[in-house]
Amino acid sequence: MTYAAEAHRVVFLIDNKSFYASVECVARHLNPLKTPLVVMSEQENTNGGLILATSPTAKKRYGLQANVSRQRDLPQDPRLIVVPPRMNLYIKRNLAINAIFQRFTAGGDCWPYSIDESVLDVTRSWRLFGSSPYAVARRIQDTVHRELGLYVTIGIGENPLQAKLALDLFAKHTPDLIGTLSYATFAARIWPITELDSIWSIGARIARRLNRLGVTSVYDLAHLDQAALKAEFGVIGTQLYALAWGIDRTVLSRRHRVKSPSIGNSQVLPRDYATQAEIERVVTEIGQQVAARLRHHHQKAGRVSLSIGFSYAASEEEKRTGFSHSATIPPTNQDAELSAALVRLFRSAWDGQVVRNVAVSTGHLSPDCGEQLNLLEPVRTQLHRSDLNRALDAIRTRFGFTRLVYATSLLQGATAISRAGLVGGHNGGNAYD
Repeated sequence: MTYAAEAHRVVFLIDNKSFYASVECVARHLNPLKTPLVVMSEQENTNGGLILATSPTAKKRYGLQANVSRQRDLPQDPRLIVVPPRMNLYIKRNLAINAIFQRFTAGGDCWPYSIDESVLDVTRSWRLFGSSPYAVARRIQDTVHRELGLYVTIGIGENPLQAKLALDLFAKHTPDLIGTLSYATFAARIWPITELDSIWSIGARIARRLNRLGVTSVYDLAHLDQAALKAEFGVIGTQLYALAWGIDRTVLSRRHRVKSPSIGNSQVLPRDYATQAEIERVVTEIGQQVAARLRHHHQKAGRVSLSIGFSYAASEEEKRTGFSHSATIPPTNQDAELSAALVRLFRSAWDGQVVRNVAVSTGHLSPDCGEQLNLLEPVRTQLHRSDLNRALDAIRTRFGFTRLVYATSLLQGATAISRAGLVGGHNGGNAYD
């Protein structure tokens, strides 16, 4: 493999260190790197309380892991600060951080990768801000800390993949929180790695399949026959081969266009649901939420999908984790029609299993530019239903979702009202604290 034809760019992948926990520390005028603090989600939202974020000190001192440790794992130590999440505040800080990043990039070259990570292509701009990419990275760190009190970790590479690997494998373990990787150093630094699942995008299952092919290191992956990789993994095999050589031709300013867009929603239920009426109540509520999202985006769906996840005990008994089914429907974004289709899918596949997860997605989207009338129903009734849904949307947008809800959302098992104030499944909190 030769790198002569590859673009040698300057790309930063920036991670906001222990983001949620750091934001909470700064809000309390505490040092994010020295304060033992964890962000704990509410018990009713995560089946007993889940630790969403830990400060570096809490992680090191108590061995707590974000999205793994639970309330039962908390030590009985009065020095440990436990706080609820405030998702709206974290979103506000994320916007402020990315506003800083945009000062260092040309238009379209800053891409928020997640709530706590962003990709910056500074190829066209870094010379305006420092004598070297490293100096610019240090300047970004200083700017974020001076203005927001937060610390950021930065991986520097010649493409987004190299920047991500530099961040995960090196930057997070250096005193200056900066790591670098390039085509020239890639083989020496990455090929010796034998823990394949420590590499971004290689999970435990793919690592085991690679092991069966005789791949025990990134060097082995880079020198495996491409045909064998493609035969085993399909197009993912080609991606794995490119990863092993540090090649990524992504250009941030060229936004990827989704070929098959979809709109959906999902819930992890606050407890196990065993009653058909309660499960269908939640399915209906999610269908109504998805219908509202379709209307918001001026879309109609011609296909609907329902995924049901069983409880742990039911999964063990059934030897499967759940089921997923789809159906083609006349294009719609109306609450009743979408929910009815979902209930039909549920009844056709459910056989009394205890349920813990519900997910709904819609596809085959088309512009909402007219009404397909049903000849078996009065025209006035159909238009009234459409106008009613849009009136509901307008009222909820202005006054909040809970100001006007269906009466069924007051029945046992319903979740729409309790989840109305959640952001990403967690407490939204106050963004202005």
